Amino acid sequence: MDLETRKISFVQEFLRLQNEEIVTGLENLMRRKKAELLDKNLKPLSIEEYNAEIDQAMEDSKNGRMIKADELQSKIKKWS
Repeated sequence: MDLETRKISFVQEFLRLQNEEIVTGLENLMRRKKAELLDKNLKPLSIEEYNAEIDQAMEDSKNGRMIKADELQSKIKKWS
């Protein structure tokens, strides 16, 4: 069975669940596994990459490509 078929089958089975404890357990497992994958694939920036990020941020600031924190928070509140 390929991955897409397995995912569809899993979702169908998940939708039939009536036990909140199982749903909570699956949610926690998914969060934990996603965090583990992120940690495994996360690598530190090289000094060159770090400096390039700073240069880009400075360039964005000079050219007005920024958003104030309060404006961003306001936009985020509208997402839900």
